[in-house]
Amino acid sequence: MNTSFSFSEPCIRFAQLADVELLEKLVNSAYRGDSSRKGWTTEADLLDGIRTNQEQLKQQISGSHSTMLIYEDTNKQPIACVYLENKENTLYLGMLTVQPDFQAEGIGKKLLQAAEEYAVWLGKQAIQMTVISVRAELIAWYQRRGYQVTDKKEKFPTDTAFGIPKQALEFVVLIKPL
Repeated sequence: MNTSFSFSEPCIRFAQLADVELLEKLVNSAYRGDSSRKGWTTEADLLDGIRTNQEQLKQQISGSHSTMLIYEDTNKQPIACVYLENKENTLYLGMLTVQPDFQAEGIGKKLLQAAEEYAVWLGKQAIQMTVISVRAELIAWYQRRGYQVTDKKEKFPTDTAFGIPKQALEFVVLIKPL
């Protein structure tokens, strides 16, 4: 995707392939395993396995229709990220991640706002995402930021590369008109 856009937050930038190893650690530490339990976005009770791997991240960063944004701390270390995929009239947003030690500090909001500004710059009419339906607190967080739960549901992937469900899971689709 076009990366000539500049962000209003100087600590946000587009991910590069050199970031893959750090991003893999960041995402997996925020979603799975004991380290994720420090934050409120953990999926450790819902899924075993990893959330992502380096190959998936390489594809997401270098794809012609996708990119990732990174939020860096004062030492230029990634502490948050989000995946964006260009669809017809919408920008798909996924894997919004904030390192557990930095959650509840407004970083997720800033990264979400940057994604929305980028979507507007791309000329998109809306941002769409999927959230595991039993994640009521996460869905409520997005709703407070203008995202609406739709009637659409999607099956959770059976590919274990995204994790191994501990229970039956499905996604709800959220959308925010821009």
